[in-house]
Amino acid sequence: MNAVIRHVDRFDRFTFVWLHEVLRIPRYKAVRWVSHTGDGLLYVLAALAALALDTARGQHFFTLVAAGFGLERALYVVLKNSIRRDRPAVGLQSFRAAITPSDQFSFPSGHTAAGFLFATLVLHCYPPLAPLCYIWASLVGMSRVLLGVHYPTDILAGATLGAGSALCVLATLPALPGVAG
Repeated sequence: MNAVIRHVDRFDRFTFVWLHEVLRIPRYKAVRWVSHTGDGLLYVLAALAALALDTARGQHFFTLVAAGFGLERALYVVLKNSIRRDRPAVGLQSFRAAITPSDQFSFPSGHTAAGFLFATLVLHCYPPLAPLCYIWASLVGMSRVLLGVHYPTDILAGATLGAGSALCVLATLPALPGVAG
């Protein structure tokens, strides 16, 4: 298992350095803005809007979002504090992140987990909006790498955590008649 972890770490470091030092992708304000949209306020506003505008389905969506974030955040905290992977600015001595992360550790990406949790719940309740939500969640994840606070596999783990949390909640809570399942 240690050999696998070392290979993943080498892949992450190589890819990260390649993006930042070879490609020199600029950290435009747009990248910061995309990252900021994943901070959490958007999820609350969307769930409240669904609750206010769509009666039964909106209430179901609101309940799924609340339960989903409860599960995802709990798992996120356990993983973050168990794995304790240093962020790129700590692991790569010559690198400085473009933003200050909200916590110490890198794995998994909480922004990405939240985005994929939300997109998966949108897929269940409002399928026509799902492609846009998945594109947005992917952009949030990429922005975290471009801003220098996550490695690529942190994003992959976050996407898996978020979508998996949504699927667990969908499998646990009773389905609403007329809502895709």
